[in-house]
Amino acid sequence: MKNHVENLRKKQGLSQDTFAKLLKVSRQTISAIETGKYNPSLELAFIIADFFDCRIEDIFIYEGGTENEKK
Repeated sequence: MKNHVENLRKKQGLSQDTFAKLLKVSRQTISAIETGKYNPSLELAFIIADFFDCRIEDIFIYEGGTENEKK
């Protein structure tokens, strides 16, 4: 899943560490979300969307299909 978390965070002038502290998660979690190595839980996705005053679908882009369909 692609996302716009890094762009939104940088627009707010926040470091990964500061953003992580505000969301009460680790900096590594933020880094993994931004690089696409980790998809946040639905609850965390809502928290991120609320933080940026956006809809989840404006931040997280589902690319669709299953692994079997992509082959």
